[in-house]
Amino acid sequence: MKTNKGISGVMQQWVFVGPALVFFTLIVLIPFFMSIYYSFTEWNGVTTNVKFNGLDNFKQILFEDKDYRNAFWFTTRMTVTNVVLTNVVGFLLALLLTQSLKSRNVLRTIFFMPNVIGGLLLGFIWQFIFVKGFATLGSLTHIGFFELPWLGDATTSFWAIVIVSVWQGAGYLMIIYIAALSNVPKDMIEAAYIDGASRVQVLRSIIVPLIMPAVTVCLFLTISWSFKMFDLNFSLTRGGPFNSTESLAINIYQEAFRNNRYGLGTAKAFIFFIVVAIISTIQVMYTKRKEVEV
Repeated sequence: MKTNKGISGVMQQWVFVGPALVFFTLIVLIPFFMSIYYSFTEWNGVTTNVKFNGLDNFKQILFEDKDYRNAFWFTTRMTVTNVVLTNVVGFLLALLLTQSLKSRNVLRTIFFMPNVIGGLLLGFIWQFIFVKGFATLGSLTHIGFFELPWLGDATTSFWAIVIVSVWQGAGYLMIIYIAALSNVPKDMIEAAYIDGASRVQVLRSIIVPLIMPAVTVCLFLTISWSFKMFDLNFSLTRGGPFNSTESLAINIYQEAFRNNRYGLGTAKAFIFFIVVAIISTIQVMYTKRKEVEV
């Protein structure tokens, strides 16, 4: 009887888990391992002639491909800037909108709305704003900020991407931080104020340590978003001017689908995956150690 119950329980598990596992295997696992295989080949992505070339792709990427190194450097700078600014803005918005404001629910909706817009559409909207809107405001007001060549210069193009990325992602992180701040014990904060602690001391010694699980999640999300950014970058600058804002995702896309060197493109993607996995793992392990229990 117990054996029948055990078999029945296993069958029920497979009924619920089985379909998801099958689709995950077909959509994620098999393409992932196939891409690892193709990274060791010379293939154009079309013909059936797949030539195994060992580590030649990786040698070319690491020692000869200057464009890939430049894209890696740009993506790293953009990721660091995005992670810091998006988390700071999202946290400050959360602090503001956990106060007793009458319009806080409306403001939460307004700040979250940019995250609902797709990256491609968002990029085209902001491209119009930078090129047409700012130029018009600059000609009317003669304010230097609006007269800058926002998408025509390497430095300003970098900051244009950062501005749009922070504007899009801060509202999402704001919701996570609001949920974390709402769970901070109010009596602990009141006791700290009674003992003479300042707002900065309460923030540094009580609030931030208690919301570290949210910080872990938000840092992981922003690192992943920034490293993998493609649609926003592609629609806003297409990697220009002169490839100065070409991210790793765009570089891989160009190599595989424009240059028809699929083997080389998958090798770049594999290196990209390893780097992001290592950085994300280190970040999660470090911030997990900072978490405290109430």
